[in-house]
Amino acid sequence: MLMRKPGILLMCVFASASVPALAQSSPTLQDIVARLDKLEKENQDLMAEVRQLRQELASAQPPPSSPSMTTSVAATGNSAETTPSRPSPAERIAIQENRTDELDQTKVGTLQRTPTWLTGMILFNAFHNGGFGGGGQYPLTAQPTQSADTSGASFRQTVIGLKFNGPDLPGGGKSSASGYFDFWGGTANPGNNLFRIRTATIDLTWKNTTITAGQDKPIVAPREPTSLAQVGLAPLSAAGNLWDWQPQLRVEQRFVFGRAATPTETDAVETGMRAQVGVYETSEAYSAASPAVYSGTLERQRPGYEGRVMFYRGSQKRRIEIAPGYHYSNTHVAGQSVESQLTTLDWLAKPSDRIEFTGAFFHGQNDTGLGALRQGFTILDSDLAIPVHATGGWGQLAFFPASRISFHIYGGEESDRTSDLIGNSISRNLVYSGNVVYRFAANILGSFEVSQTRTDYILSGQRLNNHYDLALAYLF
Repeated sequence: MLMRKPGILLMCVFASASVPALAQSSPTLQDIVARLDKLEKENQDLMAEVRQLRQELASAQPPPSSPSMTTSVAATGNSAETTPSRPSPAERIAIQENRTDELDQTKVGTLQRTPTWLTGMILFNAFHNGGFGGGGQYPLTAQPTQSADTSGASFRQTVIGLKFNGPDLPGGGKSSASGYFDFWGGTANPGNNLFRIRTATIDLTWKNTTITAGQDKPIVAPREPTSLAQVGLAPLSAAGNLWDWQPQLRVEQRFVFGRAATPTETDAVETGMRAQVGVYETSEAYSAASPAVYSGTLERQRPGYEGRVMFYRGSQKRRIEIAPGYHYSNTHVAGQSVESQLTTLDWLAKPSDRIEFTGAFFHGQNDTGLGALRQGFTILDSDLAIPVHATGGWGQLAFFPASRISFHIYGGEESDRTSDLIGNSISRNLVYSGNVVYRFAANILGSFEVSQTRTDYILSGQRLNNHYDLALAYLF
């Protein structure tokens, strides 16, 4: 059966990619913003050229025609079939103004007259879950009891974004902001899909320093796998990916140790370091392993303190990055304080522009406040609250064989120490997946993804759930 032979799933993914091999790396919202930045620059260049042409028109008036020249042309019978002359300055201005008006249609105006862009993607998903899916569009764990298979379709994972470029800052800095929203809030009922904030940031950036206030992933876990099947929640949530988008304030300092000059910018090799520190608000969701009588004593948000240092070397085509990190916070429940301490490591290895390996790892205790399995602590019969020790991580191998198609194989796992758990808690949650993304046009993407979730319960044993997703995205 397919449920018992996960290797067949990945073979199905590669078999489904028998379309013409024409691909590129999987698109992200950052790709959209980069294209709009380029468009805005072209708009500004055109406006500068229009102003220059107007000055030329005002200063360079054509001399009046000579009567003798007119008579000579008429007498010799010369026609108008001569080599066309260059457009006049007035004609060039009209052409440039038309082009400027076309480009200006992509901008969104604001009362503060700051450059603003509307971006995002309209995302359609058709999906199917096995009997242990529990009825959700993309279940994070296999459910302990079996029910009927479920299928459906949804636009709930559609993302709408706004990006702003603000005024200059003292000391040569730049200000900017962005916000991204979707319809994942509420329920699966199409009439109850609530608009919600995914991520939002305000950035104050200088040459080597950036101060950011916003809502984003934990500072210690910025990376994630590539998927159009799971967008409402980050891929591999509860299976090794610390993802929870929460309010935070952070400072980044950049250091460049060396840069080798090369003929092209994409081949320039740079070595450096980025250090980040900040305060992250944890989401202290109620732990399913604890007696329900204590749920009212749980403090729902707590400040967490995080730091991450990334070392890198390479160019745009070939690059390696590695970043250790640390998180510390406390959970307040039942009149007690339960420590949360995690050490993390994330990486990127890009030996060429056709292959990339990314991933992350964490180890520690009480990880529930960062979007992991919701069982970060346990309250024993003696009313003592203890942390649950956990180890987790994920990895993704991506292939870009051509300009239109890319393949992604990824998997993740979280294992919680059984001796810290009670009842039918989850001792391990494992998810592995494969997908192919095909670019039909510059802003139209299609994807097919297959994944399997294996959840080990202390009392119920292992449960398996297969998930299939067909996605179509229109980027704007």
